[in-house]
Amino acid sequence: MMTKVLVGGRSRLLLAAASLMPATTSAAQTAPEQVAQASGSADARDDIIVTATKRATSIKDVPFSINAQTEDDIARANAGTLEDLSRNVAGLTIQNLGPGQSQVAVRGVSAGQIARDQPGVKEQVGIYLDETVVSLSLFTPDLDLFDLNRVETLRGPQGTLFGSGSVGGTIRYITNQPTTERIEGRVEANVNMVAEDDVGGHIKGAINLPLGSSAALRAVGYFTRYAGFIDALREGGGRDDNVNTGKRYGGRVSLLLQPAPNVSITPRVLYQKIETDGFNREDVYNIFANRFTTVRPQVELGKREQYLLRDEAFRDEILIADANVAATLGPVDFTSITSFTNRDILVSRDASALTGSVSADLGFPDAGVLLPANLRDTTKVNQFTQELRFASNGDGPFQWLFGGFYAHTDRKYEQTLPTPGYDAFTDATLGAGRSTAVRNGFEPDSPYNAAIPYTLKQLAIFSELNYDLSERLTATAGLRYYAFNEERTFRSGGLFTNLDDNRDRTASEGFNPRFLLKYELSEAITLNAQAAKGFRLGGVNDPLNLPLCRPGDAATFGGFPRYDDESLWNYEGGIKVQAGALRFNAAGFYTDISNLQVTADAGSCSSRVVFNVEKAHTVGAEFELAATPMVGFDLSLSGSVVQAKFDSTLARPDGSVIEGIRDGNRLPSVPRFQMAGSATYTFAVGPESDAFLTAAFQHVGSRFTQPGDQEGNPRTFVPGFTFGGAPATAANVLDLELPSYELVNLSAGLNLPGRLELSVYVNNLLDENARLAFDRERGGRARLGFSVIQPRTIGLTARKSF
Repeated sequence: MMTKVLVGGRSRLLLAAASLMPATTSAAQTAPEQVAQASGSADARDDIIVTATKRATSIKDVPFSINAQTEDDIARANAGTLEDLSRNVAGLTIQNLGPGQSQVAVRGVSAGQIARDQPGVKEQVGIYLDETVVSLSLFTPDLDLFDLNRVETLRGPQGTLFGSGSVGGTIRYITNQPTTERIEGRVEANVNMVAEDDVGGHIKGAINLPLGSSAALRAVGYFTRYAGFIDALREGGGRDDNVNTGKRYGGRVSLLLQPAPNVSITPRVLYQKIETDGFNREDVYNIFANRFTTVRPQVELGKREQYLLRDEAFRDEILIADANVAATLGPVDFTSITSFTNRDILVSRDASALTGSVSADLGFPDAGVLLPANLRDTTKVNQFTQELRFASNGDGPFQWLFGGFYAHTDRKYEQTLPTPGYDAFTDATLGAGRSTAVRNGFEPDSPYNAAIPYTLKQLAIFSELNYDLSERLTATAGLRYYAFNEERTFRSGGLFTNLDDNRDRTASEGFNPRFLLKYELSEAITLNAQAAKGFRLGGVNDPLNLPLCRPGDAATFGGFPRYDDESLWNYEGGIKVQAGALRFNAAGFYTDISNLQVTADAGSCSSRVVFNVEKAHTVGAEFELAATPMVGFDLSLSGSVVQAKFDSTLARPDGSVIEGIRDGNRLPSVPRFQMAGSATYTFAVGPESDAFLTAAFQHVGSRFTQPGDQEGNPRTFVPGFTFGGAPATAANVLDLELPSYELVNLSAGLNLPGRLELSVYVNNLLDENARLAFDRERGGRARLGFSVIQPRTIGLTARKSF
């Protein structure tokens, strides 16, 4: 079954996947998620095939709100990351904390910034690579977008088919699959300059090789160099430029085997590694570099600058091995997805300001306060998953899908604070033997250490039933039973800790239902409605660092040892219009959230706590429009308006509000309004050549990083110590409302004979220095900063297909 797709003024042919196709296609015809592309002419029935319902379906027929960014969309946007794509997807927001560390929210369902040292918090948006779950809280995988067929964004809770991690929605990277039909391939090279300073670029390639009539191999490889744009000031007046440079490299190999007419087996291996030398943080205050000091040089930190005593680094290495087996057994399609994931993550931060601020409080001499400290967060994950499902493939009014899912995840998280020479200052200031007495089995000269291994098991059984109530009206009902069991050990040691050695367990089971209606008003117009439940597992808070806590903070934040499961109900109605060269999708939604898990700083304790907020909600509308008003001229426009608020107040024993969790306050990290628009004009420049010009504009509204940022804003941060001659009353006053920002991107290119494309582009033409998230160390006493966007980038890309 072939369906044309018109994207960016060019048409393509899509051959839909076997195990996910309607009943007329058998597994022998194609491999799972198989997509074969060829040229064709535009047609009023052009369409995009997606697999958001675990079946291959026209995007118009999916009975809920979905966006699909195709391979052409990715190329035209010069997108290298999910964040680049998100600006064109209504209702999708991403907090960029650096490569491999972005946090995703859909439709305003957000608990705010999750700190890197909170491994127990679960994700709110599920991330999938084809059929394999790759979600990991805190660390959204920054997978390369080369040789993807599309990226699907499924809005609203997807708990019935995709499980706990999809309380807000699901994002799916859909790769191009091996095909026995032809030899094909593509290479791509890029060079770019960031902020008219550092140079980056990439080289990528993909090839598909038929291995006879029943086997094929597809291989992809890539290497990217990230250009840096953050400069670091050093002790003594030194300066290092572009300290956040990095690289990403890896590839994947897929093998298609068709041992029988109705059977396909597709094993695959993916490897990727990301390494960066720093983070996209712009400091505005540092205990060692500020305007208050009198016995040290006063420092005014400028645009895209930070202050470091120690180098910083990030590393993310991931290996995925999976296998998709599909078979057609008469009237039933069978699918099995087996996957194993190994991931190794290091976040190495300069914690000199954090450690130094504690040392100043403890009365250490200046030489002790100035000791360089390195906070090292390591995460090692081994995950095994298995999904089995059966689906009807008949032509009748009743269709069904039934499946089961099992996952076993071992996650080992460790945090250490190596600070060479620290024990000598501890003993000299606090008393001999104090440092060695608190190590609790950890290495010396490290005032904070924690080892936190997790084991999470989950079992789920799910089903979805579709019934055509009439020729135009279809009803869908789905249900998922889930059972989770998580065990955790927390062992800590060092001067800053309580010498904890705890074992905890979290268990939960329940049901996630959803109900959908789809009504075909006409061949071009479809109406849909949905009510669906989402779920996110609760957990155990890490113990407070009591030696660092002020009494009031210890009393306030120490009373929340656990946090409960989060759940929500989403209600939405939408319309989808596809008439010739016009596509229009719109939806309105209301989400009722119970026990929202919200992260907040625990004051002076240098800890973070997850609270449950009894009630919260989001309500809003989103739309996406694509049109070709004349031959060669393509327009697109998308936008969303979201009101996301707390409906409950969380108070301290004295009645004061905890960290901005107040009835009527906004949920964090979500803009009220965002929109994106683009226009592309394509025109002939020769018998077999054409050129294109594209202009794109994005607006992102203001946000707050954490709930407390909107209380008494602008906020005043008082360090409260006199290091460097600074007065104890020195105050930093900051506006913590992240300002709205606009991005303008331009590109132009040539499509030449021989399937060669050359393009030039400018991203962030106006060189916006947008603030993406507020970054505070030790409650704002040690360091204050903002994660910022990549500045103006000028690039040249060449693509060659064969």
